Amino acid sequence: MEIVEVSSYEALPLLSLNHVSLLCRSVWDSVRFYEDVLGFVLIKRPSSFNFNGAWLYNYGIGIHLIENPALDEYDTVNELRPINPKDNHISFQCTDVGLVIRRLQDMGMRYVTAVVEDDGAKVDQVFFHDPDGYMVELCNCENIPVIPISSCAFKPRGESLKKAPAKCGFMENVMMESLSMDMMNFSF
Repeated sequence: MEIVEVSSYEALPLLSLNHVSLLCRSVWDSVRFYEDVLGFVLIKRPSSFNFNGAWLYNYGIGIHLIENPALDEYDTVNELRPINPKDNHISFQCTDVGLVIRRLQDMGMRYVTAVVEDDGAKVDQVFFHDPDGYMVELCNCENIPVIPISSCAFKPRGESLKKAPAKCGFMENVMMESLSMDMMNFSF
């Protein structure tokens, strides 16, 4: 699904997410994790690189690992830290969160689950850390439709917070009201 927003700038010719690049203490520990847990495949990377690293690919997404064994403990999240779904993370769409949970259990990995609900739609999420403490989320997020904020109806001040339109929630209405008020502040 492509979302079209009205803007004063022409949209850039972006196609999709190409890759996520992560610093890691051990390239090979991280390669094993992304292969064994997430099903990524090690691919050839340019021979001109003069540093240790690895490229992995699957699902239309690349993961580029750059080894830095001297990483300070504050540069990445400490694995012993609690898994917090509200922390920085990369997220992958999946079709069977239950299967992911069983695999994590079989591998003895720590994880946290969460459920997001909106208008009767339910999204299951599972969060866990990679070997360097980066958080990974797997979810069935396609269960909640992508609705541009611009499609949310604006109601005059005082009415917009009483009852939200079916497809737009409280925050979407607050954002649309703020945008509308900002637009009215422009002098003509």
